[in-house]
Amino acid sequence: MTNRVLLVDDDVELCELLTEYLASEDFHVTSVHDGRAALARATEELWDAVVLDVMLPGMSGFDVLRRIRPLLVAPVLMLTARGEDTDTVVGLELGADDYVAKPCSARVLVARLRALLRRHGGEATLSQPLQIGDLALDVARRRVSVGGLPIGLTGAEFNLLALLVREAGRVVSREVLAEEGLGRSLGAFDRRIETHITQIRRKLGQLPDGSPRIQTVRGAGYQYVAR
Repeated sequence: MTNRVLLVDDDVELCELLTEYLASEDFHVTSVHDGRAALARATEELWDAVVLDVMLPGMSGFDVLRRIRPLLVAPVLMLTARGEDTDTVVGLELGADDYVAKPCSARVLVARLRALLRRHGGEATLSQPLQIGDLALDVARRRVSVGGLPIGLTGAEFNLLALLVREAGRVVSREVLAEEGLGRSLGAFDRRIETHITQIRRKLGQLPDGSPRIQTVRGAGYQYVAR
């Protein structure tokens, strides 16, 4: 099946090169080159994934992501400047599912996109709905609710929460969360897991008794609390 990708980057030549390579890998790519055009195209059509550069004319990639994330089901892959950890953290906090540092090879981009699409399709998570206390997780529909109220999670956040819920009451290491939930191993000083967990906690809120749903086990990982 051909996957439809929206590519947003102001480097026209780079977009042409990536479009040609992605087409050879069975992706249908539409490219736009500024933030306002990206905002319009992202919300007017259905996409399987969005590749979004941080540095854009008219409106930054962060502003575009902030506007489209509540309306977009598709995973978002951010293109960040190499070595700019701040860009990476901000993008993840705003709802990006993954990132690639520029300059990057087309092969790396394709590999990351395929991993994102696999995880977004649920292959890396559970196969049956789960109910733990007031939290309901429906993997088939990729939906989460707390106390009957729907919670909007990004693809990466959903995958991580699903892994924690599957192992509720047991500790899941950062390494396992990264490999199975994000499809990538952790690098030195990598804070992606911490950033995603912070966002999940904020969105889910605390347990009815006021205690945290997800506990940090220092030196070991994270645990979804099973009552």
